[in-house]
Amino acid sequence: MKTNAPTPSPTHPHIFSFAQHDNHFLLDGQPFQIRSGELHPARIPAEYWLHRIQMTRAMGMNTIALYVMWNYHETSPGVFDFQSENRDIETFIRLCQSEAMWVLLRPGPYVCAEWDLGGIPSYMLRYPDITLRTGSATDPRYMSAVARYIDELIPRVKPLMACNGGPILMIQIENEFGSYGCNPDYLEDIRQLWLRGGIDGPFYTEDGIAQLQQNRSNVTGGAIALSNGNAAQIAAARQAFPGVPVMAGEVYLGWLTHWGDATLQGTAADISGTLDAFMQHNLSFNLYVIHGGTSFGFYAGANVDPDSGAYQPDITSYDYAAPITEQGVATPKYLQYREIIARYLPTPLPDVPEPIAMLERIGNDALMPERYTSVWDNLPAALPAAQTVDPQPFEAYGQAFGFALYRKKLRDYRGGALNLVDVHDYATVFVGEQYAGGVSRAPMPDRCAQPLDVVHDAPLALPFDLSSHEGAVNLDILVEGMGRVNYGHAMIDRKGILGPVSLQDAMGESEVLKEWEVFLLPMSPGYIANLRDVCSNPRKAGLFFRATVSLDTVGDTYLDMSHWTKGMVWVNGRNLGRYWNLGPQRRLYCPAPWLREGENVVTIFDLHQIEAKPVELARTLS
Repeated sequence: MKTNAPTPSPTHPHIFSFAQHDNHFLLDGQPFQIRSGELHPARIPAEYWLHRIQMTRAMGMNTIALYVMWNYHETSPGVFDFQSENRDIETFIRLCQSEAMWVLLRPGPYVCAEWDLGGIPSYMLRYPDITLRTGSATDPRYMSAVARYIDELIPRVKPLMACNGGPILMIQIENEFGSYGCNPDYLEDIRQLWLRGGIDGPFYTEDGIAQLQQNRSNVTGGAIALSNGNAAQIAAARQAFPGVPVMAGEVYLGWLTHWGDATLQGTAADISGTLDAFMQHNLSFNLYVIHGGTSFGFYAGANVDPDSGAYQPDITSYDYAAPITEQGVATPKYLQYREIIARYLPTPLPDVPEPIAMLERIGNDALMPERYTSVWDNLPAALPAAQTVDPQPFEAYGQAFGFALYRKKLRDYRGGALNLVDVHDYATVFVGEQYAGGVSRAPMPDRCAQPLDVVHDAPLALPFDLSSHEGAVNLDILVEGMGRVNYGHAMIDRKGILGPVSLQDAMGESEVLKEWEVFLLPMSPGYIANLRDVCSNPRKAGLFFRATVSLDTVGDTYLDMSHWTKGMVWVNGRNLGRYWNLGPQRRLYCPAPWLREGENVVTIFDLHQIEAKPVELARTLS
């Protein structure tokens, strides 16, 4: 049976609305099935936006859902960027329109998305008593920032609404708030911000059906989208909320992966039966995610295990076992789902676009980096002493991402046990020039190939016998901030050292260490570009390595970091993201637009290695 849903092109004003009695969506007064696939512009190079949109359309979708990551566009209060790199969401939405695709806009302010702090800017955490995801009556500082963000979006979004000739059908209010709390006033506050700006909807909310029913987290006049929804849940929600249109808002085609997981998650998922039921009964849905892309740089988020309370940082890749791979290739499941959808459509689907070309072989497909410099030879000026009597988190110093070095001069040093229980999230510790061990907030699996002396939730024994010191020695704690928690009630997740650091001597006496030097190391593009080519101690970990490669032509590739330990990779100054030998991710995706014909520079910062290892080039994530 072919669906009777119309598929007009969004090239002139249209009226998208809700049926009054039968829970359907209407486009220009006719029943309309939303067949949506989720894409995140922030995770896709702008040069590939059109290709991924075309891939989505060729799988049978007529709509694209997209998150807007607030913290990707407002990195400091009042300073917005909607133009650089892949931040021009207006262009992305116009590209959707050029391909006759409608849009579901999901601007948050909170989005979850396995993205740092769920998209909320980390500068909010500079307030010690901040409350997130709450209305003006509870915390006006948060809601004032939300208002500034939405006010910035409104003039960009308003011309793109379907009623104004654009492709946007609906705007989502917040995200999965029923999993967080019960505060209808907060959701209404957000809706009112859009209304105040002259956008009167349509709006919708997203939640699991149990959370929706428990916390009634829908909004006045808005539609309902169900997380992990299926045909039966849509029927149940229609019964519980008569007269309200319902769709499956996040149908999971795979799943997220944490560092330390045994394998990449979600590969066993198969939604064929669910998808067939949607098509048979003309039900609206959004596939999360049809293509995941990559959490480049420092933007990958984290979770807290609900049972153990353990911190679980997300890997860099957001491949998600989606039907379109991280590199944009159609998987067998893509073809399987496309065939199911095509059976119900009155016209043939467009051809599947050709995949993006991969990089041709270069010699033996391996780079051999060389030691370049060290973080110790590239320290910025220390912060003023008044700010560093006690170590503070990154956010207190105005830093969002990266690393920070906390240094304390120890007088009459005699070894001992270092209590560093409030490190977020990973630290390497040095006494003088000697590596003393590491501290990881995330548990360390037994199978891990991590170097010795990395502890979790335990004191770190410091060495007593040093090669040379005269009664005083520097204690250096180099802290990496990994992803901020993006889901649940542990989202106040500051980075750096969050509490007192104490040193216990052999007699069991403990001293809280005061008067630190703090060096901020956000590892920005400017910092990487201006590294000094000097390495005063090549045996002290915290080294940068470099390789150059000359290319006659460019293409996508993966850098295989299997021989390395833990760190970051930049290609021509662009941050590919984090690698860690915990796995299961071993390779980092490098898109062709970040390469160039001629000389290319690969920069590696590794927290542990003092010897360079090869970096092989690969064609797939695994």
